Amino acid sequence: MTLEELEQIVSARADASPDESWTAKLLAKGPEKCAEKFGEEAVEAIIEAIKNDPGKLTSEAADVLFHLLVMLKSRNVPLSAVMDVLAARQGQSGLAEKAARK
Repeated sequence: MTLEELEQIVSARADASPDESWTAKLLAKGPEKCAEKFGEEAVEAIIEAIKNDPGKLTSEAADVLFHLLVMLKSRNVPLSAVMDVLAARQGQSGLAEKAARK
């Protein structure tokens, strides 16, 4: 599965009834709740990375990616826009790009 395919699934589920879809239910609670859930999942992934549990880290990383796409959907930010930023950054070193943001 690609991130683009996952984004399509999130979009399809966004149109479902909140009674039948976790994604729709989360989106119905608003962008702030979507961001909060993304943060929770990110913290859980960090914990598993520190514990050095590859299996649990893999599962939490999947949750992070899913909830990132839900959060982006809640603010109508397409994955393609994020990928465009990454593509633009690819032509320079990470250190130079970070220094240019200051």
